[in-house]
Amino acid sequence: MSLILVTGGVRSGKSRFAEELAEKTSGSVIYVATGEAWDEEMTARIEKHQARRPAHWGCVEAFGQLADVRAASAGYEVVLVDCLSTWVSNRLMSVPEPEWRSESITQEIVRDAKEWLAGVAEAGQSQTVIAVTSEVGLGGVAMSRLGRWFADVLGDVNQLTARQADTVYAIMAGIPWRIKG
Repeated sequence: MSLILVTGGVRSGKSRFAEELAEKTSGSVIYVATGEAWDEEMTARIEKHQARRPAHWGCVEAFGQLADVRAASAGYEVVLVDCLSTWVSNRLMSVPEPEWRSESITQEIVRDAKEWLAGVAEAGQSQTVIAVTSEVGLGGVAMSRLGRWFADVLGDVNQLTARQADTVYAIMAGIPWRIKG
């Protein structure tokens, strides 16, 4: 098993780099899409990602628990999860405002990430998992309560994933830097 984390700022080129890495690793790739079309802009982003992917790749959507995609990804040599930050964002967007920063919801999301990571470890040598995420640790503190909660939860998920990852790349202005492995 190989877990590769690709992190960087928004629009840094991390998804494109991860896609190229997946293609170089194997032709047997399943793309785990976490983006939901909440509005026209997000619909356009999703369409851009779809157009860029090779037609022979499999695709599964993961809006809830990431661990739920294990069955769909069985038989593929590479699993490309794009991306953890959108997955966390989707989870938080479904929470009513009075429950923002709920410790139980935070723990639920982190627990789901740990369950997914346990499944990645169980896959053994049969799969390479490439996970894309946005780095929240380089910017300032968000101005909104929801934004601060997002940064806190995603920071926890990113740290868990990076600790387990064999290799971590940081992408800046389209340039990958290997920072682990």
